Amino acid sequence: MRPKILCISFSEITADSRVLRQLDLLAEFGDVTTLSYGAQPAAAADHLEVDTKLASLPQTPLGVALLAIRWHSKAELAAPAVQRALALVKGRRFDLIVANEARALPLAHYIAGGTPIWGDMHEWAPEERVQVLSWKLLVAPLMTSICKRYLPKTEAISVVNDSIAELYQEHFSCSTETVRNARPYVELVPEPLTDGPIRLVHSGAAVPGRNLEGMIEAVGLLGPGYTLDFYLIEARDNGRYLRQIQHLAAGNEQIRFLPSVAPHELPEVLNDYDLGIYSLPPQTRNQALMLPNKFFDFVQARLGIVFSPSPETSRLIEEHHVGVVTEDFSAGSLASAIKSLSRDQIWTYKQNTHHAAQALSSESDSEVARGIVRRLLLERSRPASR
Repeated sequence: MRPKILCISFSEITADSRVLRQLDLLAEFGDVTTLSYGAQPAAAADHLEVDTKLASLPQTPLGVALLAIRWHSKAELAAPAVQRALALVKGRRFDLIVANEARALPLAHYIAGGTPIWGDMHEWAPEERVQVLSWKLLVAPLMTSICKRYLPKTEAISVVNDSIAELYQEHFSCSTETVRNARPYVELVPEPLTDGPIRLVHSGAAVPGRNLEGMIEAVGLLGPGYTLDFYLIEARDNGRYLRQIQHLAAGNEQIRFLPSVAPHELPEVLNDYDLGIYSLPPQTRNQALMLPNKFFDFVQARLGIVFSPSPETSRLIEEHHVGVVTEDFSAGSLASAIKSLSRDQIWTYKQNTHHAAQALSSESDSEVARGIVRRLLLERSRPASR
């Protein structure tokens, strides 16, 4: 009988590239039940759907009160989405539980009953949204408490890059394994530049704090000869922020907002463009140490890359000669970096991403993840010592 695996993710799972890759891998080893927002993903054998209206943090009056008095042991299971998840999973047993991000760890440990847990922390949990005052004052201490309490008894922990791994080692003395947000190798070739404008593209979530405004401003500074297409996924605000961004860009015929694309379709769609761009002023340590999905999307799409400075992305851009890093995080710096590139340079960068696409694919990261799953399932199958 195949092992039963539970994957918990308080995200819109069918749009969560990292978790979808994780599910494909987990399905190699067993029958996966997903517990998340959104519809059942293709790799799941069973799905427990949490209503998207239910918050994954304790945002009720009682929950906020618990956060305010620092009663974290009571608050960690108080979120409406967590309460619903407890009801959905009641009475079920699993051979492995995967908890995506810190907010899922208390639930995973509550229901585990001796089942091994893989905590995929993704990024640095204590500073996920510290640029928001209410989050900094109320939620950040909860995340720190969860990490202190549960990471020492979580059998495997993974993060998105080595810089984040160092933070967990430094602050919580826990060993982690790095599973980047790299995607599988895609069989594409670079699309030659046309005689028309340089085609810029950005894909991702329409979430405040991602500096979409700065990219719109940069295109205004570039003037004619450039276009920017956005492929944006609506946030859980019913598209309010996306509409604000569209209004900001209204009247600029160089900028288009195109329908969002399923994660597995992104490289082929983006392959038509010349440069993938992203500039993110670091308001948090996660932003300062970013190595996002979109970097790897752009690589597999065979684009040249223009990113703002970050230790992780800058190292890869320079090591593989796939693009340029802006001098700073301003719209002017982004525009200057783009404008400095000749068509020949852009074509060279596109060819270099083609040569680097295999090395920057998820092959090595998948092997790390497979090692985690093999190890934990083996531990589960061993008879208890007398």
